[in-house]
Amino acid sequence: LRIEDTDQERSTKAAVDAIIDGMNWLGLDYDQGPVFQTDRMPRYKQIIEQLLNEGKAYRCYCSKDRLEKLRETQMANKEKPRYDGHCRNLNSTSNASAAPHVVRFKNPTAGSVIFDDLIRGQIEVQNSELDDLVLVRTDGMPTYNFAVVIDDWDMNITTVIRGDDHINNTPRQINILLALGVTPPQYAHAPMILGGDGQRLSKRHGAVSVTQYRDEGYLPEAMLNYLVRLGWSHGNQEIFSKTEMIDLFDVHDVNRAPAIFNLEKLSWLNQHYLKTENPDYIAALLAKKLQEQGVDFTFGPDLIAVVKALRERSKTLLELAEKAACFYCDITHYDAEITQQYFNKQLLPVFECLQTKLKTLAEWSEANIHEAVKETMTTFKLKMPELAQPLRVALTGNIHSPGIDLTLFLMGHDRVMRAINRAMEYIVANVSN
Repeated sequence: LRIEDTDQERSTKAAVDAIIDGMNWLGLDYDQGPVFQTDRMPRYKQIIEQLLNEGKAYRCYCSKDRLEKLRETQMANKEKPRYDGHCRNLNSTSNASAAPHVVRFKNPTAGSVIFDDLIRGQIEVQNSELDDLVLVRTDGMPTYNFAVVIDDWDMNITTVIRGDDHINNTPRQINILLALGVTPPQYAHAPMILGGDGQRLSKRHGAVSVTQYRDEGYLPEAMLNYLVRLGWSHGNQEIFSKTEMIDLFDVHDVNRAPAIFNLEKLSWLNQHYLKTENPDYIAALLAKKLQEQGVDFTFGPDLIAVVKALRERSKTLLELAEKAACFYCDITHYDAEITQQYFNKQLLPVFECLQTKLKTLAEWSEANIHEAVKETMTTFKLKMPELAQPLRVALTGNIHSPGIDLTLFLMGHDRVMRAINRAMEYIVANVSN
């Protein structure tokens, strides 16, 4: 794992922590590292001195003002903005080299760079299209394009897979490697991910830190599965274990066309994993989410039982936690729109009857609860939805829950009694019909 941190403004501790946290969450470990480029400065300086001594790089003393004027002139003439080689053939003396300067690579002026992109096929770029790249900034920090070349060489990188926004960097990097007498690695440039509107993915499309998806209740298995399928496929298979991803992946199968980020697809995958992963594992994750929300789940049903009851209806852990809270916390308020639709004065004797039957149960079991509900329906000549829906609202505050018998069972005797009492008080105080 290499942390490319030579850009000091962007490479904050928070940015590095986000990389490490995200990889840890996704279960992506590494054999070596993390290696920080800022710890490798002596190596970069060594190579710079080598390139300068061999006449393959040079010190450039052009001021920022000169470079800006050069760019303005080129733009006005509708020319491609590029460095004009003003300092390329200067004979720098030792005194002159102490003045503020950058170090530029002396890019070949003739011929072309040809490489076989593992995704896009052969790519050729004329050297005349490339200017003399800055290798070291005025402050002595190496640039991205220089540091990664030395890193790839030292770390024996065989294959570089990155976004196609780096295609313009590749011929420059290849030329530096060739100047050092090094065989370049293979390159593969994957298309950028787009939003649903066909524009490059941004925050408004959901392009946020991977750990935000963790916070929103997505499982690492679902996130990894979704990411690997963005722009890559293996037949029509949608669900992949990590072992299958490793065994089946071939970079040649990456699509050339941009992939579209689809939050609905991610949610579908997440629901699949919520439903199929070991309930013990999901229960442990649910426990963390409930703790984050300040829900005390020590008193109430077993979390594994709650997971089994709710996961078919939940797309994220966050949604699962929201639905599970009613089994551990008494409902403190009702939604007026819901109660207006499902509560009425005629429910008072129904709830009283059900409450009486539930109080006298010999054992708090689903079977016994079912009989109590059934007898109450018979007494008042009600259909299941006519009792179950108002009862769900009374117990959970909404109209979605597992089967009413299971919901009552999981909530437990005491919480059910309190919930029915509270619902009847609400009806008396707030419902007119």
